Amino acid sequence: MTGTDVGILGAGPAGMAAAIRAHEAGARIIVMDDNPGAGGQIWRGGERTQTSSQARQWLRRFQGIEQFTLANCRVVSAEANPLKLLVETGAGAEEIVARSLILATGAREIFLPFPGWTLPGVMGVGGLQAMAKSGLPIEGKTIVVAGSGPLLLAVAAYLKGHGAEVKLIAEQAPRSALTRFGVKLLRTPGKLAQAASLQLSLLGIPYLQSCWIERAEGDGHLEAVVMRRDGKTWTVACDYAAVAYGLYPNAEMAALLGCRMSGAVVAVDELQRTSIENIYCAGECTGIGGVDLSIVEGEIAGYAATGNLHRARKLSGRRKRAQAFADALNTAFALRAELKQLPRADTFVCRCEDVTFARLQSVRSFRVAKLHTRCGMGPCQGRVCGPAADFLFGWRTESVRPPVFPARLGTLITKQSEEEEITASQ
Repeated sequence: MTGTDVGILGAGPAGMAAAIRAHEAGARIIVMDDNPGAGGQIWRGGERTQTSSQARQWLRRFQGIEQFTLANCRVVSAEANPLKLLVETGAGAEEIVARSLILATGAREIFLPFPGWTLPGVMGVGGLQAMAKSGLPIEGKTIVVAGSGPLLLAVAAYLKGHGAEVKLIAEQAPRSALTRFGVKLLRTPGKLAQAASLQLSLLGIPYLQSCWIERAEGDGHLEAVVMRRDGKTWTVACDYAAVAYGLYPNAEMAALLGCRMSGAVVAVDELQRTSIENIYCAGECTGIGGVDLSIVEGEIAGYAATGNLHRARKLSGRRKRAQAFADALNTAFALRAELKQLPRADTFVCRCEDVTFARLQSVRSFRVAKLHTRCGMGPCQGRVCGPAADFLFGWRTESVRPPVFPARLGTLITKQSEEEEITASQ
């Protein structure tokens, strides 16, 4: 058992900012993340791989503080009173006890099912980028990037810069919505410059609005995608399709701890406090808002968790500006209703348990779907089909139970043994 003043779950932008501010206050901190290094999904790969000066700055500052970091670990169970986390690492299981806990668990990509989406070669936008960074050869490969959000442009630029042939970028949002969003960017010159730089790097690649993949085709692996736009369809041959329809908050740990939710996100106050004492939440799990909002929320949480409420409150103006940008972003890239018509009766919605769209149409909630079809009961524990079911049917997971992630039997046995020892000593 390891004790600490502040436990921080997640080492993305929000978690790193929280760790830096908590460390400045002299707190003992432990940072836990399931990646081999800091940066989260957006700044994966460490300082040397980043083109953003903002990313390099925060990664450098995080590496410069004295903190205990558990990398390549997963928190499989948690209790709120007292605050205890059961962490699984490569070496075994460990229990972390903290006075305060900051949840900076980020978000995951939204995958919406369409015919052929389970073919090898169809993957998430961020997933393909991560695999390319890890050594997947993409030079000379033909790729279609599709879905929604600014991440499409950023990943397309990365893929092109590493030798891939990006055949087109398909954005489901209409041109009118993106135009209104572009006008609002005039108030944030830094964001406008980033957008202009991305557009410049993608010259020659079609960027089609009101466009999406209707189905993927191939014999055992992806060979082509059928695109739809303005009532017309056409086929594009490709080696990979990188598809994601925005982000969905990773709020399972907060729900397990009993924190009050606001829809799919964790409800917090102006100091990033949840409804449970000494538990704070920052970043995308409180609402999808981008890097700047994640960072300032992490800073506020780090200050508040260590009692520096004055410093935390001084950041409210910065957070308000970042939140305004996030609101405009989410409005511009809201998912259109037509995407609900993509699955056919035999299209898998839950890939882990081979549950089709037709089977889910016959039930009325995610709980009933689990009981009757095992939807959400596979290895991903609903992380892929859950957001899809939320969009398609308006269902949300009604309860979260440990283990939150698939865990080794040895980890669960360790937890049971510790509980029995505590019971015997009382």
